[in-house]
Amino acid sequence: GDILDDYLRTDGIWILTRNKQFYRTNNEKECAEKCEAERNFNCRAFLFTRKKLQCLTLAENAKMTVTFNSPDTVLYEKKIYLLQCKRGIGKDYRGMEAKTWRGIPCQKWAEKAPHNPNYTPEKHPNAGLEENYCRNPDEDENGPWCYTTDPDTRFDYCNIPECEGQCMQCNGEDYHGEVSRTESGLECQRWDAQEPHMHGFTPKHFPEKDLKMNHCRNPDGELRPWCFTTSPTKRWEYCNIPRCTTHPPLSSLGSQCLSGKGEDYRGRIAITESGNACQRWNTQFPHRHGWIPDKYPCKGLEENYCRNPDGEERPWCYTINSSVRWEYCAIPHCDGTEQGTAGMSNVPVQVPPSEECYQGKGQNYRGTASITVSGKKCQAWNSMFPHRHEKTPDRFPNADLRDNYCRNPDGDNSPWCFTTDPSVTWEYCNLKRCDDHTQE
Repeated sequence: GDILDDYLRTDGIWILTRNKQFYRTNNEKECAEKCEAERNFNCRAFLFTRKKLQCLTLAENAKMTVTFNSPDTVLYEKKIYLLQCKRGIGKDYRGMEAKTWRGIPCQKWAEKAPHNPNYTPEKHPNAGLEENYCRNPDEDENGPWCYTTDPDTRFDYCNIPECEGQCMQCNGEDYHGEVSRTESGLECQRWDAQEPHMHGFTPKHFPEKDLKMNHCRNPDGELRPWCFTTSPTKRWEYCNIPRCTTHPPLSSLGSQCLSGKGEDYRGRIAITESGNACQRWNTQFPHRHGWIPDKYPCKGLEENYCRNPDGEERPWCYTINSSVRWEYCAIPHCDGTEQGTAGMSNVPVQVPPSEECYQGKGQNYRGTASITVSGKKCQAWNSMFPHRHEKTPDRFPNADLRDNYCRNPDGDNSPWCFTTDPSVTWEYCNLKRCDDHTQE
């Protein structure tokens, strides 16, 4: 992997430090290699100046000392020294906690009183045994510990919080960790970059999705966090994020009525608004689909209850009627009003006939049809699930790629859409040319 992946980069910052070494290097990577090989002190960060090609390895980072502006300088800090939490048993914890969970100060690892230590900086040079900071040099299952300054207590454990951000709940929609490599080891492309892959998932258009730097994220309801890769031959790939040991919230805690789009609805209505019974989520008959309960543990896909796992207008389900793939459900509103077609002002009512047909190739079609010729529901244009694609509203600003409405952004024969069926990427829409039924 890239040696700089282990560092947090900040442009235009200089830090005041006593322990430093000067080197002449051609680039940041060479400077990082000097930091890794530093023997005069424990290198926590380095500064690189572009004009002078000067490299300074540092014993301190920005958490420990004063910073000030320096336009031509780039500061790289080792991420491991910025974390004040532990991952797993905390073998790589390098924070500065220096007291036990009872509040007793830790003894310095290099000292021999009041306790003669088995673990010393000389015997374990790679274990981070600096000062009197809590560490886990012997991979103790209970986490970081230290020898104490209490003569009656040889050692005790430290109270280091878990890095919850480094693991994922559910499908990782709320993952905010810093993993930036895919499961096969490819480096992630920055979200604010369009090379080598153009895409619509920019921080500007999805400010609430925390699309920082090139960290793995799940902005579109995928199975787990992913990223575009820096390899021109691999557009995107999942990241290997461990699941949190704490359990996700129980689905039964959701709402029993409709508020907003009903994504938190966990009631037991299992019939569509036209009276069709719902298909069980854990079956693939009569309709094959990708919403498998085991893969989406926090979507509440129990039994055959109406749900809204994909951010639709309101809860829906696949039906047991083989000729009707899916339909919305009638869920009572939380404010007490009845939900009916009249009350759903934000849901398109029956489309006027003039919008149910298209002129020419349909490139100017702006109707609200969203069903394909075989009856499949259209995937939203700004969604990458179940099909990842490049026909985004960003790339085709004049094509009116709203919601999941049928459109023809690329000059095809007629309006089309990507489908919500994982096994069928796209289909033409169930629309006629206007001159085909002018008689009507």
